[in-house]
Amino acid sequence: MAKKEEKSKPVLERVYNIPLRRETLKVPPFKKANKAVKTVTQFISRHMKTDNVAIGRYLNLKIWAHGAKNTPHHVKVKAVKDNKGKVFVELVDAPKEKPKVEEKKKVIKKEEKEIKAEEKPEEKIERKVEEVKEEKAEEAKKIEQEEIKELKKEHPKIHAPKVPPKPKMQEARPTAPRSV
Repeated sequence: MAKKEEKSKPVLERVYNIPLRRETLKVPPFKKANKAVKTVTQFISRHMKTDNVAIGRYLNLKIWAHGAKNTPHHVKVKAVKDNKGKVFVELVDAPKEKPKVEEKKKVIKKEEKEIKAEEKPEEKIERKVEEVKEEKAEEAKKIEQEEIKELKKEHPKIHAPKVPPKPKMQEARPTAPRSV
Protein backbone atom coordinates (compact mmCIF):
# COMPACT_ATOMS: atom_id res chain seq x y z
CA MET A 1 0.00 0.00 0.00
CA ALA A 2 1.18 3.45 -0.83
CA LYS A 3 1.49 5.93 1.97
CA LYS A 4 -0.38 9.16 1.61
CA GLU A 5 1.72 12.27 1.83
CA GLU A 6 0.50 14.53 4.54
CA LYS A 7 0.42 18.21 3.79
CA SER A 8 2.56 20.26 6.10
CA LYS A 9 0.39 22.07 8.58
CA PRO A 10 1.60 25.17 10.41
CA VAL A 11 2.45 24.34 14.01
CA LEU A 12 4.01 27.60 15.13
CA GLU A 13 3.71 31.09 13.67
CA ARG A 14 5.56 34.14 14.96
CA VAL A 15 6.46 37.67 13.87
CA TYR A 16 10.01 38.94 14.45
CA ASN A 17 11.80 42.22 13.84
CA ILE A 18 15.29 41.02 12.96
CA PRO A 19 18.18 43.47 13.54
CA LEU A 20 20.72 43.27 10.74
CA ARG A 21 22.89 46.35 11.29
CA ARG A 22 25.12 44.94 14.01
CA GLU A 23 26.06 41.92 11.89
CA THR A 24 26.45 43.72 8.56
CA LEU A 25 28.87 46.21 10.10
CA LYS A 26 31.31 43.34 10.68
CA VAL A 27 31.84 42.62 6.97
CA PRO A 28 33.10 44.66 4.02
CA PRO A 29 30.42 46.60 2.11
CA PHE A 30 30.24 44.28 -0.90
CA LYS A 31 29.30 41.33 1.36
CA LYS A 32 26.58 43.04 3.40
CA ALA A 33 23.58 41.47 1.65
CA ASN A 34 25.05 37.97 1.90
CA LYS A 35 25.71 38.49 5.59
CA ALA A 36 22.17 39.80 6.09
CA VAL A 37 20.70 36.61 4.59
CA LYS A 38 22.93 34.47 6.80
CA THR A 39 21.94 36.56 9.82
CA VAL A 40 18.24 36.00 9.13
CA THR A 41 18.73 32.22 8.90
CA GLN A 42 20.82 32.17 12.11
CA PHE A 43 18.28 34.32 13.97
CA ILE A 44 15.33 32.16 12.90
CA SER A 45 17.11 28.87 13.60
CA ARG A 46 17.98 30.12 17.08
CA HIS A 47 14.46 31.34 17.90
CA MET A 48 12.42 28.59 16.19
CA LYS A 49 14.75 25.75 17.34
CA THR A 50 15.44 24.23 13.91
CA ASP A 51 18.16 24.27 11.27
CA ASN A 52 15.78 23.81 8.32
CA VAL A 53 15.04 27.43 7.31
CA ALA A 54 13.71 28.66 3.97
CA ILE A 55 13.80 32.36 3.13
CA GLY A 56 10.90 33.69 1.07
CA ARG A 57 11.13 35.46 -2.25
CA TYR A 58 9.94 38.85 -1.05
CA LEU A 59 12.26 38.87 1.97
CA ASN A 60 15.21 38.12 -0.30
CA LEU A 61 14.15 40.90 -2.69
CA LYS A 62 13.82 43.32 0.24
CA ILE A 63 17.36 42.55 1.44
CA TRP A 64 18.85 42.91 -2.06
CA ALA A 65 16.62 45.86 -3.14
CA HIS A 66 19.36 48.50 -2.95
CA GLY A 67 22.24 46.26 -3.92
CA ALA A 68 24.74 44.25 -1.96
CA LYS A 69 26.26 47.28 -0.26
CA ASN A 70 23.12 48.97 1.10
CA THR A 71 20.96 46.54 3.06
CA PRO A 72 18.10 47.46 5.42
CA HIS A 73 19.03 47.83 9.08
CA HIS A 74 16.21 45.56 10.25
CA VAL A 75 13.41 43.52 8.67
CA LYS A 76 10.02 42.54 10.03
CA VAL A 77 9.32 38.91 9.16
CA LYS A 78 6.71 36.25 9.72
CA ALA A 79 8.12 32.80 10.52
CA VAL A 80 5.91 29.71 10.08
CA LYS A 81 7.06 26.33 11.35
CA ASP A 82 5.33 23.23 10.00
CA ASN A 83 4.90 19.80 11.57
CA LYS A 84 7.99 18.48 9.74
CA GLY A 85 10.24 21.07 11.41
CA LYS A 86 10.76 23.30 8.37
CA VAL A 87 10.52 27.05 8.92
CA PHE A 88 9.44 29.37 6.11
CA VAL A 89 10.36 33.04 6.63
CA GLU A 90 8.69 35.84 4.65
CA LEU A 91 8.10 39.57 4.99
CA VAL A 92 5.07 40.50 7.07
CA ASP A 93 3.38 42.46 4.27
CA ALA A 94 4.31 40.05 1.45
CA PRO A 95 1.46 38.87 -0.79
CA LYS A 96 0.59 35.20 -0.63
CA GLU A 97 1.51 33.28 -3.74
CA LYS A 98 -1.18 31.11 -5.25
CA PRO A 99 -0.23 27.50 -5.93
CA LYS A 100 0.27 26.73 -9.60
CA VAL A 101 -2.49 24.62 -11.10
CA GLU A 102 -1.55 22.99 -14.40
CA GLU A 103 -4.73 20.93 -14.78
CA LYS A 104 -6.92 24.01 -15.19
CA LYS A 105 -4.75 25.27 -18.05
CA LYS A 106 -5.13 21.97 -19.87
CA VAL A 107 -8.91 22.07 -19.45
CA ILE A 108 -9.03 25.64 -20.74
CA LYS A 109 -7.03 24.68 -23.85
CA LYS A 110 -9.43 21.82 -24.58
CA GLU A 111 -12.39 24.18 -24.21
CA GLU A 112 -10.78 26.66 -26.63
CA LYS A 113 -10.34 23.91 -29.21
CA GLU A 114 -13.98 22.92 -28.81
CA ILE A 115 -15.08 26.53 -29.28
CA LYS A 116 -13.00 26.83 -32.45
CA ALA A 117 -14.58 23.63 -33.76
CA GLU A 118 -18.02 25.08 -33.06
CA GLU A 119 -17.31 28.32 -34.95
CA LYS A 120 -19.88 29.51 -37.43
CA PRO A 121 -19.04 29.31 -41.14
CA GLU A 122 -19.10 33.13 -41.36
CA GLU A 123 -16.33 33.40 -38.77
CA LYS A 124 -14.25 30.77 -40.59
CA ILE A 125 -14.54 32.76 -43.82
CA GLU A 126 -13.51 35.98 -42.05
CA ARG A 127 -10.47 34.24 -40.54
CA LYS A 128 -9.43 32.87 -43.94
CA VAL A 129 -9.81 36.34 -45.51
CA GLU A 130 -7.53 37.80 -42.82
CA GLU A 131 -4.93 35.09 -43.46
CA VAL A 132 -4.99 35.82 -47.20
CA LYS A 133 -4.54 39.55 -46.54
CA GLU A 134 -1.53 38.83 -44.30
CA GLU A 135 0.04 36.62 -46.97
CA LYS A 136 -0.42 39.33 -49.62
CA ALA A 137 1.14 41.90 -47.31
CA GLU A 138 4.17 39.66 -46.78
CA GLU A 139 4.55 39.13 -50.54
CA ALA A 140 4.35 42.87 -51.15
CA LYS A 141 7.12 43.45 -48.61
CA LYS A 142 9.35 40.88 -50.31
CA ILE A 143 8.78 42.47 -53.74
CA GLU A 144 9.53 45.92 -52.33
CA GLN A 145 12.78 44.69 -50.77
CA GLU A 146 13.86 43.15 -54.09
CA GLU A 147 13.15 46.44 -55.91
CA ILE A 148 15.23 48.33 -53.38
CA LYS A 149 18.14 45.93 -53.92
CA GLU A 150 17.94 46.44 -57.69
CA LEU A 151 17.92 50.22 -57.32
CA LYS A 152 20.98 50.04 -55.09
CA LYS A 153 22.82 48.03 -57.73
CA GLU A 154 21.92 50.55 -60.45
CA HIS A 155 22.85 53.62 -58.41
CA PRO A 156 25.76 52.94 -56.08
CA LYS A 157 26.37 55.54 -53.44
CA ILE A 158 28.69 58.33 -54.47
CA HIS A 159 30.86 59.41 -51.62
CA ALA A 160 31.86 63.05 -51.27
CA PRO A 161 35.63 63.62 -51.18
CA LYS A 162 36.97 63.63 -47.69
CA VAL A 163 38.18 66.97 -46.42
CA PRO A 164 41.32 66.70 -44.33
CA PRO A 165 40.87 67.97 -40.80
CA LYS A 166 42.19 71.40 -39.97
CA PRO A 167 45.55 71.40 -38.22
CA LYS A 168 45.29 72.21 -34.56
CA MET A 169 46.70 75.58 -33.62
CA GLN A 170 48.79 75.78 -30.51
CA GLU A 171 48.47 78.86 -28.40
CA ALA A 172 51.56 80.96 -28.20
CA ARG A 173 52.24 81.75 -24.61
CA PRO A 174 54.56 84.50 -23.59
CA THR A 175 57.77 83.39 -21.99
CA ALA A 176 59.02 84.84 -18.75
CA PRO A 177 61.20 87.93 -19.09
CA ARG A 178 64.90 87.19 -19.12
CA SER A 179 67.00 88.68 -16.44
CA VAL A 180 69.99 90.70 -17.62
